[in-house]
This record gives sequence, C-alpha cells and structure tokens, in this order.
Amino acid sequence: MDDLRSWWDASVAWVDSHWLQIGIAIGVGLLIYFLLSMTRRFALRHAQSAEGDLSLTHIAGRVIHKTKSSVLAIIAIRMVAGYAQPPAIIMQVVQLVFTVAVVLQVAIWVREIVLGLIQRRAAEGHNETLSNAMGIIRLLISVALFAIAGIVILDNMGVNVTGLVAGLGIGGIAIGLAAQGIFSDLFASLSIIFDRPFRVGETIKYDTSTATVERIGLKSTRLRSLNGELLVISNTNLLGKEITNFAHLHRRRITFMIGVIYQTTPEMLRDLPALLEEQVVAGGHEFIRSSFLSFGASSLDFELLFDVFSDDFDVVAAARTDIGIRLFDAMARAGYEFAYPTQTTFTAAPDGTMVMPYAESPKSRGSVAKSAKPG
Repeated sequence: MDDLRSWWDASVAWVDSHWLQIGIAIGVGLLIYFLLSMTRRFALRHAQSAEGDLSLTHIAGRVIHKTKSSVLAIIAIRMVAGYAQPPAIIMQVVQLVFTVAVVLQVAIWVREIVLGLIQRRAAEGHNETLSNAMGIIRLLISVALFAIAGIVILDNMGVNVTGLVAGLGIGGIAIGLAAQGIFSDLFASLSIIFDRPFRVGETIKYDTSTATVERIGLKSTRLRSLNGELLVISNTNLLGKEITNFAHLHRRRITFMIGVIYQTTPEMLRDLPALLEEQVVAGGHEFIRSSFLSFGASSLDFELLFDVFSDDFDVVAAARTDIGIRLFDAMARAGYEFAYPTQTTFTAAPDGTMVMPYAESPKSRGSVAKSAKPG
C-alpha cells in the first residue's frame, strides 16, 4: 500500500511539474498514431487491389491487416515517452508494455507470412494434401512462434529463462520420442510436398514396384500399380528408397536386340544397319545407333538404339510397337529370317555311317549302294 501511495504521489508531482511536456507529448503521440494508421490503411488498400488471392502483394496485405491498432498506439506512446520525462516506474511500465506488444505483433506477422507462403505453394501445385494439412501446420507454427515470443518477453522482464528453455527441451525430446513415428511421417510428407520428388498422377519406380501416385497423405502415400493393385507405403519408408520418376523423362531410349540366322549372306548383314536406321527415321524418332553385336549361340545379333521424345509412357509404348512392326515387315520383305534357339542332333550307326532323322527315298538308297560298290 505504501508503494502504491508513493507511486501515486510521484505521478502527481510529475504531472504538476511537466504538464507542458506531457501535453506536447500527447499531441505528438496522437499525430504519430494518426500517421501510422493512415500508412497502414494506404498499404492495406494497395495490397488488396493486387490480382490473385495468394500473390506476394496479397500476402503482404494480410500481414498489414493483422497489425493491431493497440500496437500502433503503444508504439506512439513509447516514441514520445522520453520527452515527457516520466518517473522511472512509469517508464519501466511503458517499456514492458511496448516490449510485450511488439514481440507478440512480430510473432503474428511471421505466422501470417509463413502460412501465406505455404498456402501459395499449395495453390501453385494444386496440392490437396497440403491444403488438408493447413490446420495442423497452423497449430505447429503458432505454438512454436508464441513459445519463442513468450521466452523473449520473460527474458526482457528479467526472468532467468535458462531453466525454462532446458525444461522445454527435455519435454520436447520426450514428446518426440513418444511420437517419433507420427512426426517422422508428418515431416516426410511435408518434405514430399515442398521438395516434390514426385506428384499425384506421376509414375514412379521404387525397389521392384512401378506404380502411379494417387494420393500423398500426412502419414502414407497411396500408389496404383500397373496391375491395378493399391500400394500403401509410409512416407518415411518411401523417401528412404531410391525413386525413379518417369514423368521427368522428356526423352526415352529404346533398345531392340535383333538376331538373324547364320545362313544370312554377308551382303545382307552389311545392309541390315542401314535398313534398321531407315525404319526408325520413317517412324519420326531420333536414330542413335545400329550395329553388329555378337555371334550368338544360334543367331547373329544386332543392336538398335533410338530415342522417343515424350514424357508420356503410353506414347513411348506405342512408338516401341510401331517401330517393332516396321522392322519385322521391312526385314521380311528384304528376305531376312529371324533366328530362334535351335539344336541339330546327328546320330551314327555302329559302323559309323550317319543315320538320317527322316526316311530315305529308294532312289537315294540305291545311289548310296551304287557308290558303295568297287569300281
């Protein structure tokens, strides 16, 4: 009670001795508040007139809109408080209120900027998962920012926050260990959303599975395999694998292995690479190489390589089919025969003569007997 009375007496004495400075400070403070309010109104009107709900200018407008009038008033008071030469206790109160207001206002600004940029990213990528996750993202960002703001305020009030920070750290570690799997999948989901290794509708390959991405959830990703099965894999496990994204293949290389029979003449073998190139060019694709590869067990092997410029797998499959049929037709008309694995077995009689695997004609048998007689 005595402290309150002494504070009151000091305040009355201050007003009596500095009434002119106080009046000037009030007038200047009102002018500063008016200028800050007009600046906020002008900036807000300019930002809201910009095209697009999630443009950077519109996000700036949202930040300006979140600026409280009470904060502007406190800023104006703090700017003129020193001129009025108030008692130390009043100056301390003004400083404390100013610190609390500015720290909380900055936390609100940062939250609006971060959320605005996240929503902008979600709108650009038409990401349904990110839009659905905005609730939990807003909660996590708000808790983190206002926790930091609270620590800053307590530190400015003279409170030793070292123990508090240590306690929050230990508590955070405990919560993190208890919900390790959930947070791991959540942050993996955010990593997929922002880093975009793949998107919904794209075909990817991991391990031995090839599938199309149907939905990216907060915990798992759903994919549709080429055979129609629904594959569900956690985001953490999926990001831990080597992923091949076929959607970013703007050109795909196709290889054909072609084997012709050993009875093919050398002239036909020399003409075959040019024939293969001709069919690729006629199909409208980029020819890379055609060359003799090896002497196979039952064929003379040639290799054909060409590129298809498309990121659509169906287009690539159609191109492979078209070129394959063109090659078969052109080689058949040119007299080439395709080789396939064959094996010929020769059998000998006890006297060493060859036993044919088919019945011999009488004429052939007589010719053999005549050739066997001594001349």
